[in-house]
Formats: sequence, C-alpha cells, structure tokens
Amino acid sequence: MTRGRYAIAFLALSTAGAWGQAAAPVALQVHQAPDPDGVYYAGPEVAAPRMVRTVLALYPDGVYHKDIQGMTVFAMVIGVNGKPTNLQVLHSHGAGFDDSARAAVMHSTFEPGTLGGKPVPVWIDVRVPFHLDRSDSIPQVVIAERDLPPPDESQLEDKHHKPLSYTPPFPIHTVDADFTDPFAKHPWVQVAVVTVLVGEDGLPKDVHVRRGLGFGLDEKAAAAVMHYRFLPATEKGKPIAARRDILVSFAKF
Repeated sequence: MTRGRYAIAFLALSTAGAWGQAAAPVALQVHQAPDPDGVYYAGPEVAAPRMVRTVLALYPDGVYHKDIQGMTVFAMVIGVNGKPTNLQVLHSHGAGFDDSARAAVMHSTFEPGTLGGKPVPVWIDVRVPFHLDRSDSIPQVVIAERDLPPPDESQLEDKHHKPLSYTPPFPIHTVDADFTDPFAKHPWVQVAVVTVLVGEDGLPKDVHVRRGLGFGLDEKAAAAVMHYRFLPATEKGKPIAARRDILVSFAKF
C-alpha cells in the first residue's frame, strides 16, 4: 500500500563528554520532514487531513454477481488547498468501481493537514467499500502509513540518567500491512511478529516472519516492514546494525 516515498526525520543524538562519564546528558531532537516531493505523513507534529464533505460513490451499472462486494483503495496527497492530487490505486475492484470511487473522492472536500498550525500537503489513503445491497458507498479516510515520535529519554538512559551503552533500533515510520479479506466479520487476530535486521542507516536489510498467520498474510507482513524506517541501534554512541522484533498490524481495508 505504500507509494514509495517517505518522510525522513532529522535526528541529532549527542552526549556531553566521553561516553560513560557520570551524568552525561542525552539530547535528542527529531522533527518530521517532508519527502523529496515536499509531502508529509501524519505523525506527532503533523495533523492528518479530514474529509469534511463526502460525496457518495454510486454503484456502477452492468456488473456481474461475482463482482458485487469489494473495495477500491487509493493513496493520495491532500494539498494545502484541501484538494486531492496524485491519486494512486492501492487496491482495485475493477474499472467500473474504481472510476466511481475516483469520482466520489475527487468531488469530496477535505480539510488539509497541518504542521505548527499551518496547512501542509499530507499523504493519506481513502477506501471506498462496495456492498452486497448495491447501496451508495461512503469514502473513508485511512491513515495506514505514519511517522512516529522518537524514543524518550527513559528509553535511552539507565536509572542513573547515564546513556545506555546499547540502544535497540526504534521505528520512526511504519506501514500497515494489507489485509486480504476486508469484509470478514470476525477475522483472526490481525497481528504478526516479524524480525528485522536494521542497518546503520536505519533501513531494513533482512526480514523474517517469526510468528505468522498464514492465509497469505505472512508475505504481506514482511513486505510492510521492508518499508519501515528506523532510528538505528547504537553501541557506545555509534550506530550499528542490529535486529529487533516488530508487531505488524494489518490495515482495516
């Protein structure tokens, strides 16, 4: 479900004096930054856009019974003017449904996302479900990809407020995995456990599923984690490659 662009957080991690000296403070500053196209993700500093006027998607004519129930999902940018742009189909339900969903989304009205109280362009996903009763469909905003706040000092210091000699990788950008059956009334537990090797650059290098769910979901969980971004692990203040486990959630598509 990702669109291949990521907000990169700026991070400064420093210690005063040599590592391990008494009371060496940890200074951590992380601010959300736009992707290379100037677009943000929802996160601790960026408020997500809201749909304030919804246009219903009409059920298309001339479809066969087997195509009745399903969903179209788009990724898009909501600009500072509240208008959707850069629509990308993340999940197609067929041309007729996709065209109806696209028309509804493009004619809906959004309140733009904000950073520091000012409008900024923000990535969101919008799903449009089509139901068995052929009723008009309501587009719904989904935040399935987001930036996360950085770890607080308690996760970087010991009880004496000294910097830890080792800190694990911390995710700073996550992506929900695709859920294969959006209309399941009582789906199984939608969490998988994945182990990932995070490089010194904070990028995932190797992913394995430790506790899978089957039904084709394990591959989706692993693919989602490959789009994560991390604050890398450190050893005595220096970035190192290290593994950690991730609980992967599945998007409520």
